[in-house]
Amino acid sequence: MGLFSFIKKAGAEIFGIGNADPDDAAEVAAEELRLEKAAVNRLKEIIKDFELKVEKLDIFIDGDVAMISGLAYDQATKEKVVLIVGNSNGIAIVDDQMIVEHVAPIAQFHTVVSGDTLGEIAKGFYNDAMKYPIIFEANKPMLTHPDKIYPGQLLRIPVLD
Repeated sequence: MGLFSFIKKAGAEIFGIGNADPDDAAEVAAEELRLEKAAVNRLKEIIKDFELKVEKLDIFIDGDVAMISGLAYDQATKEKVVLIVGNSNGIAIVDDQMIVEHVAPIAQFHTVVSGDTLGEIAKGFYNDAMKYPIIFEANKPMLTHPDKIYPGQLLRIPVLD
């Protein structure tokens, strides 16, 4: 459990574009609430599509902060859910309140910077660039190819056995 910081403008687009008149505060607030609810529904769909095992998943978004609760099957599942939510454009902080059913070592995290490759990241964490597939596998299904990472993206770096 804890707070995770993300780069608000990096990541997948989950919020729609609002049409509310900025001079009408009630209309702006209603539009913001509508967008937040739509974003929560989309995030839940993505988590379900990735077949991540989380019971009683609840996501609450308030501005650029997302709070997640539920029972994750294992530590890796929990971390992937946090990354899916946090690596969404518009989210700056994830308040992770999930409980883990099967406890395992907690992974480290790395924020991708311009010029990073999974090989360079593996070299930094594991002293072996050829261990990049471990990082790639740990971030599937969010990553679809080892070369498709972007600055600002937060990656799981699992503990080696």
